Amino acid sequence: MSRPFGAGRSDEERYDDGMAVRREVLSDAHVERSIAGTTDFTAGFQDFITRTAWGDIWSRPGLDRRSRSVAVLTAMIALGHHDEFAMHVAAARRNGLTVEEIREVILQAGLYCGVPAANVAFKLAQRVLEETGDL
Repeated sequence: MSRPFGAGRSDEERYDDGMAVRREVLSDAHVERSIAGTTDFTAGFQDFITRTAWGDIWSRPGLDRRSRSVAVLTAMIALGHHDEFAMHVAAARRNGLTVEEIREVILQAGLYCGVPAANVAFKLAQRVLEETGDL
């Protein structure tokens, strides 16, 4: 049996790998704002998401970042996590999704997650894409 992905990496290596991926996907500016807002109360959570979400999951070789972005956008629409959805629209563009592909993800999610969810997603995506100069 092969070792699971990432087995044997230290917490520090997972954090460093996660921070690199987090910066590539979300942007240095976003990560710097997150770090600047970290308090003693939230420091453990920031460490956790950097190691786990970014160092363990987003770093896995099984899906490319474009595919991960499609999955994340869909999940955020389905669960109504609007702030995270908006953040990941910009991340999806950095990961190579086109405006047309983002539109198709929202349409597909509308079919399975509901028209109201897609309606909100279109409004949020349009705002983000206008802010980034993509629309």
